[in-house]
Amino acid sequence: MDMKALGRKHLERRVAPLRNEINLTRPQRGWLRAMREALGLTTRQLAQRMGNAQSVIVDMEKSEAADTISLAKLRQAAEAMDCVLVYALVPKRPIDDILRARATEVATRKLARISHTMALEDQSLDRSDQEQERERLIEELLRGSPARLWDEQP
Repeated sequence: MDMKALGRKHLERRVAPLRNEINLTRPQRGWLRAMREALGLTTRQLAQRMGNAQSVIVDMEKSEAADTISLAKLRQAAEAMDCVLVYALVPKRPIDDILRARATEVATRKLARISHTMALEDQSLDRSDQEQERERLIEELLRGSPARLWDEQP
């Protein structure tokens, strides 16, 4: 197994437990406001702890709800509330499944182009041969650099 594959496997182990965690969805009005209120902090008190004006906290809460807040601002607010900001991209399914699905898409398109050309030349493959070739192409794509999978647009 190459280093990139090991890296993917390690990353998958780290994010897999989060994949089905339904409680990670952001509260409607944002994590910042939810945590501030749970701790009993007013916007004025949080602003004071952060060394900001109260209006900055109100703006931060609005920008989080609108998905426009920066990670740096969220991290500062988290630290001021004795929290830690947790940030992750969690794939909806296992990384290897995503790569196999993408390789399947690419191989299917590639085989369709080849099959069309062969049909024009009256050399079409039967269904079984096409399936074998598709599987061969998928495995070939998966053995190479994953970057090759993303060159083509879906």
